[in-house]
Formats: sequence, structure tokens, C-alpha cells
Amino acid sequence: MELGSDDFLPPPECPVFEPSWAEFRDPLGYIAKIRPIAEKSGICKIRPPADWQPPFAVEVDNFRFTPRIQRLNELEAQTRVKLNYLDQIAKFWEIQGSSLKIPNVERRILDLYSLSKIVVEEGGYEAICKDRRWARVAQRLNYPPGKNIGSLLRSHYERIVYPYEMYQSGANLVQCNTRPFDNEEKDKEYKPHSIPLRQSVQPSKFNSYGRRAKRLQPDPEPTEEDIEKNPELKKLQIYGAGPKMMGLGLMAKDKTLRKKDKEGPECPPTVVVKEESGGDMKVESNSPKTYVESKEELSHSPEPCTKMTMRLRRNHSNAQFIESYVCRMCSRGDEDDKLLLCDGCDDNYHIFCLLPPLPEIPKGVWRCPKCVMAECKRPPEAFGFEQATREYTLQSFGEMADSFKADYFNMPVHMVPTELVEKEFWRLVNSIEEDVTVEYGADIHSKEFGSGFPVSDSKRHLTPEEEEYATSGWNLNVMPVLEQSVLCHINADISGMKVPWLYVGMVFSAFCWHIEDHWSYSINYLHWGEPKTWYGVPSLAAEHLEEVMKKLTPELFDSQPDLLHQLVTLMNPNTLMSHGVPVVRTNQCAGEFVITFPRAYHSGFNQGYNFAEAVNFCTADWLPAGRQCIEHYRRLRRYCVFSHEELICKMAACPEKLDLNLAAAVHKEMFIMVQEERRLRKALLEKGITEAEREAFELLPDDERQCIKCKTTCFLSALACYDCPDGLVCLSHINDLCKCSSSRQYLRYRYTLDELPAMLHKLKVRAESFDTWANKVRVALEVEDGRKRSLEELRALESEARERRFPNSELLQRLKNCLSEAEACVSQALGLVSGQEAGVAGLQMTLAELRAFLDQMNNLPCAMHQIGDVKVRRGGLGMLLRDQRDWGT
Repeated sequence: MELGSDDFLPPPECPVFEPSWAEFRDPLGYIAKIRPIAEKSGICKIRPPADWQPPFAVEVDNFRFTPRIQRLNELEAQTRVKLNYLDQIAKFWEIQGSSLKIPNVERRILDLYSLSKIVVEEGGYEAICKDRRWARVAQRLNYPPGKNIGSLLRSHYERIVYPYEMYQSGANLVQCNTRPFDNEEKDKEYKPHSIPLRQSVQPSKFNSYGRRAKRLQPDPEPTEEDIEKNPELKKLQIYGAGPKMMGLGLMAKDKTLRKKDKEGPECPPTVVVKEESGGDMKVESNSPKTYVESKEELSHSPEPCTKMTMRLRRNHSNAQFIESYVCRMCSRGDEDDKLLLCDGCDDNYHIFCLLPPLPEIPKGVWRCPKCVMAECKRPPEAFGFEQATREYTLQSFGEMADSFKADYFNMPVHMVPTELVEKEFWRLVNSIEEDVTVEYGADIHSKEFGSGFPVSDSKRHLTPEEEEYATSGWNLNVMPVLEQSVLCHINADISGMKVPWLYVGMVFSAFCWHIEDHWSYSINYLHWGEPKTWYGVPSLAAEHLEEVMKKLTPELFDSQPDLLHQLVTLMNPNTLMSHGVPVVRTNQCAGEFVITFPRAYHSGFNQGYNFAEAVNFCTADWLPAGRQCIEHYRRLRRYCVFSHEELICKMAACPEKLDLNLAAAVHKEMFIMVQEERRLRKALLEKGITEAEREAFELLPDDERQCIKCKTTCFLSALACYDCPDGLVCLSHINDLCKCSSSRQYLRYRYTLDELPAMLHKLKVRAESFDTWANKVRVALEVEDGRKRSLEELRALESEARERRFPNSELLQRLKNCLSEAEACVSQALGLVSGQEAGVAGLQMTLAELRAFLDQMNNLPCAMHQIGDVKVRRGGLGMLLRDQRDWGT
């Protein structure tokens, strides 16, 4: 785990597309066109035609928002692991009355986490000491050779890390009877449709940032006089060779080994000694002449403890009482002046039996190894962002953002190179010493605050220019509900999916690695301001990215298995790339779009003050990915934003309203779904469940139709129980509903198995209607059956294409061209015939031209009765030309 260089190497650029105006008029068609290239990178950038410039529609004066706070070095996964480790080791020492100060080595803060990991990788403390390999440890931490840094690292390790590692391993415990914690699975349940923020996890109530800052400040070395005067410094005093248990390696002069009892009121007589399971003796005492000491409770403890610890005199004559004061390590009660009483559990330990041993009885609160381990093993709280306390307008946030950037880089904001900001961003997120905090106005709902694009509504009159942009398919309020889009078939305003969200950024404000809900597409438009830097990973590498992050930071995923769903974790692209994950980057400038493709991971940060808008959309090609996503969510027990089955069935119910490509894709998905439903219902019958009841699942709230096992939202069917009305399961988990008899369980279904094939058939007719029509057009245009169609028949084929909204294909264009030519011929023929009575002066065609015109009409694939009139006209013209020749005129 050698530490890398601080220099960030930018990944390769993602594809950039510049559509022509003709291409730009069909947004989803254009995205489908570039997909084969762009999806290989995961993200791409689209530059609209230069004169496409939508006006900014937000009412600036009324726009107010509260940003979230981002501490940069807590965003990066590996840095957060290091900071969490420092918190744990600091808590370990603070429990025992010592405050941790992290030493500087070679003018930089010692990375205790990396030191600990490297010692483990090199075989452990004892092996390194035996083989004298501390210089190698220094080398792996990137310290320069020489200067005896290895010995210094050994000293720091022995003093600070080694005692903590012993506690963590349990090596110093006889029996580790730690208090069991609730071992339920950590929260994997994510409800993006019912929470105000995507990054929804609330920050820890136990704020460690102040402590962190103090721990990183170098302390002046104390003098002997300081030690003599300060009892706390005396307490941190250590003797002897080998690992030290506590403190900062100071030489103390007070060598008293007696923990003095505090004076207190006397209590009424009686001592009750109870023998508990395991042979341990426990004292409940109201003994005469005992001393009462109030138990000091840890600030980290979940509940305040009001119990009073009864501390008994050591010279008490009661045999039972004496017997109860035995060391938990050696089970002996001798040398009672060196017995330590734990302030947590009242167990006793000889100071010399502890590992490592204590040279003296510490003053103040002391916790035994068992209690320390219990406290240090407490699961960490889920990480998330805090909301700021200040509300901003766009102007006040911009003033703060520009001032911060100018002060940070000590130059005007627009002169700071994007490359410099990028390198500095990744340096800061990788630093355990620098705690830079920024604010980000993220996930602001456009329904509440107004979109940046003009929107047609009754509230205000739009200018002609605004109206043009309000109806554009590239308007992010319009794109999700275009005809070729899937999401227009969902009635609800799915927050952040169908309805755009707004983002007000400042320099370094970041969005963490994530994929979109339901693996949908997303599109982001930067209205104005400084660039937004993006990183993307293609869908084929999504699982690889997840594996690398879990492998490099298992500690984070142990406590938050759904970490990547929470949008709170970055990992340096260079780190991912070094493990084989393909990453691309881009700088999105004002007026540019960034598209992310299904299941493509993306992250990034803002170069400065800017305003962006983003929304999800789904096209026909997304449907298979959407189905795979639901299966993935099932395995994770993650909530859906909407029911995929319901979406498919809703589209299947009205096939004539579907875009043709969409109908074909829905038919494929529906076919797979029906086959699976048949299999599941057959398994239900085999289990002996015969009762059934129709249920309009779409009318139920989502939380009343979620499988209690996998959390999926049921629609086609579910299993319920008459005796257990509060829950149901999907048909994949029929054995997980309840313990009741099968006779009490019943199927709730939306459609019968006869209705589903009927829906499939209608979809097939719609999906195949184009092929049927295309075949008729092909036969007509090429006269394959030897029969020319009438002009009316061809017009009927064109009308069918228009009514059924068939795509503008090459075949349709040929039909239109044929009709145009035929109608032009008919018009010309009528003109010729009507001008026949005008004589030679009215002739507009020579005989050769008239012959060519007849050939043109004959070659058309449609039959026209006007040909006969033209032939008559040609005969008359021939006779007239002969008469003229004879008379010499």
C-alpha cells in the first residue's frame, strides 16, 4: 500500500458532439445516434448550435436556498477511512483520560492509519522489530532514507498505535464479554422519492471536527517542571522498555502505585455477594464505612448512567468480600494495592497483569480492556452531509463563492486555470491535515423554485422567443415527457427523475460517485457560470468500480453496505485507473449539456460559482437495463422509485399511443415478464395456494405494496395472508411471508393469465404494424404483384403512416416522392387537356416532350386514367404537325 504522489494526472477526455441544426431538432433521436460511441465512455458532452441560447428563467430576487456543507477530505473514501481511524484511536485514548496529539515527522503529520496498515502487511510489530525492518516501513511511507526515521516511527507506533491494536485484536483479554450490539443488517433501504435530499444520511451527532483540528496542532515539548506541576502530565508517565500503555513518553517523578479512594459519606451496613453465571463474583454493597464514588460516564455512551459505584475498603474483614476482589486476568486477590477497579463494569485487574502492563494506578477515570473494546467497537454512525444554517440568495451565494475562490488562489476568479483547481481539489480531498469546507446548493427542486428554462404555464405570458425554448425537446422540463420517452407514462412527478433539480455550485463543491436511480439516463445543462468538471465510468465497468472501492475501503462498506447509493463518497480517479477502471473526464462549460448513460458511474466538482439543472430520462433502449436494475435492487433489498412492471403494463395497455420503436421494445420486455409471471404463479399452485383476489395495485401507496423481504414494489401479483394483514411478499419470496398455513394465504393479482397474453398480442400488432405497412408500400411501389395501385390507394398508405406515427423512414420518403410526382403529372395532364381547344398558339410541348411525359406517367407505380386523355392529345398534335409541314407554315 505504498503511498502515491500528490500530483493528479487528468484522465482522458470523454467524447464531445456538435450536432447540426437538423440533428438538434430531434433530441432523443440524436442521443440514440451517438449512443454506440458515447456509452463506451459512460458520459459525453454535447455542444448545441451556437445560436441556441435559452434565456435564464429563474426569478433571481425570489430564489433562496440553504446549501449543504461539504468537508472535502471527508468525501474521499480512503481519506475518510484514515480520519475515522484517527477518531477511533483518539477515542481509545480519551476513554482512558489521555488526549491524542498526532506527531509531525519530516514536517508532515504522521499518517497513523497507513503506518498501522504497513506494519500489518510487513508481518506485525514483533516481526519488524526482530528483523530490524523499521527503515523499510519508513521507506514505504515515502520518507527519505537516512535520518533514523525508522526508529522514530517505531517509537510513535509503540506509544500510540500498539496499545490500540492490542485492544482491537483482543490479545489482552481473558474473556471478551463485550456488550453485544444490535447486529441487524445496516440500512440498505434508500427512498429517493420520499426524502428531501438524495444525500439523505444525517451527520453524526458526535462532532469530532474540533477534536481533529486540535489533534493536528503540534504541542510544545513539556519540561520536567511542567510535568512536576501538572498531575495530568504525571498521569501519562511510562517506564521500562517495550510498548507503552499510555501517554506521551514523559518522565514522571511520582511513582505511587495506589489509586486513592475519594472521601465520601458513610452508608448503612449490609453487603450482599451474588454469584453470577461463569463463576464471577459480583458485589452489591451497602456496607458500613464504605466510600461512595459517583460513576463518571463517557460522553460517547448511548445512555447516561445514574448508578453509584460503591467502592469498598481494601482491608474489609469479610471473607466473601475479599474473595470478590480478584484480578480478572490471574484470578488472584493478592497484592490488592495494585488492583485496579474499572469505572465501567467494576471488574478488577492487577496493573502488572494488563497487556501492556501499567507502571502505576492512573488517577481519575479508568476503563478495563473489556469496556474499552466495547466502546471502540461501537459501530460508527452513517456518514452524510449537514445542511448549512444560513439561507442564501443567488447574489449572496455568488459573492461568498467568488470571495472564497479569489482568497484561496490569491488571484481573480476567472484567471485561475481549470487544471490548477483540479489538482488542488484532489490534493485537498486526499489530505488528512487540511480541513477545507465548502457549501453546495444541491438537489433544489425546480417545482418549488422554478426551472432555469422557460416553462409554459398560466402564471405568466411568454415572449415568442421564450415560447420557442419552452417547447424545445432540449428543455429539461420537456425531454422526460417526449413521445419516445418512457417516463411520460408515469403519472407521478418523480422527484429528480421527471422533474428537474437545480444545483448552485462554488469552487470545490462536489458530487460523489453514483449511478442514477433505476439506471436511467441523465442530462445536465450548465446555464451559466464557471465550468463543472466531470468524471465518468462506462456501465461495463460499474461492478469493477464497486469492487475496487470495497476492496480499498472495506471499513466504510462494512458499516454502510449501500454507501454508493448515498452519493457521499469519492475516490480519486487515478486510484481507480491504477486498478483497471476506465475513467474519462470533461470540463462542462456554460451552455453545454452532459449526458450520462444507463449504469454509468459519474462524479465531479465545480470550478467556481455556477448554476446547473439536471433531470433523468429513459428511452426504448433503456428498458432491458431497467429490468436488470430491479433484479439488482431485489438482491440489495433497496426500495424502487417506481414499479417497473407497472410502467411496462401501462404502456402495453395503450399500444397505439406508443412510438413504434418503443412498442417493439415494450413487447420484448412484456414477453419476458409474462413468462416469469407464469412460472411464479405455477409455483404458488404447487405450494397449495388456491385462493385469489384481484387488486388494483396502482391505487395503493408504495409502502403498502412493498415485499417485506426484498422491498420491491409489487404490481402484477403478491402473496398475502388473511391472518397477517400488515405485510405481503412478491412471488419470488413466497416462503418468507409468515408461518401460517397455506390455506390462510392467497394471491393478490392485477391481471389474469388470460389477460396478459391479450395485452401482448396488441403490443405485437402495434410493433409489427410498421412491418405490415412497409410490406404493402414496398409491393405497391415496386408493382411486385403486377397490379398498379390507384393514386387513392397510395394516398391511403401515406395517411396510415401519419395516423400511426410511423418513423420518417426511407420507404416513407419514397412513397411521398412517388405521390408528389404522380400528382404533378396529373396536374400537368389536366392542363394539357384543358388547353386542347386553344390551337397551336396554346401548345406548350413538342411531340418529343409529350412522348417523354407519357413515358414518365407510364413508369409511375400508380394507375392514372388521365393517361388516355394525354394519348388522344398526342394523336391530335401529330396530325396538326403534319398539316403544318404540308402547307409550309
